[in-house]
Amino acid sequence: MSAQDSGTAERRRQFAEEARSERPDLALLCLLLGAEAGPVGPEEPRPVRPGDVSPDPYGIDAAQIELDRLAGLLPHGTRTPAGWASALAELLGERHEFGGSSADYQRLESSLLQQVLRRRRGLPILLSVVWIEVARRAGAPVYGVALPGHFVVGFGDPERPVLVDPFAGGAPLTGEDAELFVTGTTGARLEPSMLAPARPLEIVLRILNNIRAWAAARPERTDVSLWAVDLSLLLPSHPARLRYERAQLLVQRGEFQRGAAEMEEYAEVLDAIEPTTAEAVRHKAQAARALLN
Repeated sequence: MSAQDSGTAERRRQFAEEARSERPDLALLCLLLGAEAGPVGPEEPRPVRPGDVSPDPYGIDAAQIELDRLAGLLPHGTRTPAGWASALAELLGERHEFGGSSADYQRLESSLLQQVLRRRRGLPILLSVVWIEVARRAGAPVYGVALPGHFVVGFGDPERPVLVDPFAGGAPLTGEDAELFVTGTTGARLEPSMLAPARPLEIVLRILNNIRAWAAARPERTDVSLWAVDLSLLLPSHPARLRYERAQLLVQRGEFQRGAAEMEEYAEVLDAIEPTTAEAVRHKAQAARALLN
């Protein structure tokens, strides 16, 4: 095993261990996820000099330090939920200009916490992670709210939350605003359950789903699709069909034997509940093996 493969295996072991812990660390999981995309470099490439070795090539320690630093910039004192929301908006949205635009949906970096902290741009869910982690470190009653189609942040009592939109720099959200987000995405009305605090693993899976969707629109990026699926499979709860998706990706990447074997394993799981689908998967496996000839 190469040093690179060994490092990947160790990070994935840490990811799986953290995901199964009693209180998963959202920031750490997002940073380990971000490390899958490769080392974090400066905005402009610089020449590599002999002996140049970064002690933190994936930016995990640096990102944790930055979150601590930002939390330390919040003024001390007891606040109401609205007060916390206002203080975070002033710090992150105004002073440090964290926010997003439609162009950010086209960039993989918008789903990687290290890069979002560096660029101060990202998808709604990653900007929300920044808000959650900075606010949590400062003692705020904060949580993520997974509205369909647009992730936001809540403060205070989940029954009567103070909602803000980090993608818009921390703009406050009324119940009517949240209703419009939901109706615009699903056509349905806002349900109280949609305002429930999102658990860390739900947030991580949603980030990985976003990355898989990004890569699916770019057939040349099966490498990204594969690591996003691999990490999803390490979560304690995940859709079983991801195993089939992984097998298909292996075939697309020319690993016909491995892909076929994983399809057959998935078919065995399906036998008891969907025998017709299981048989179709076996035919796919046979077709993949035929590509070896």
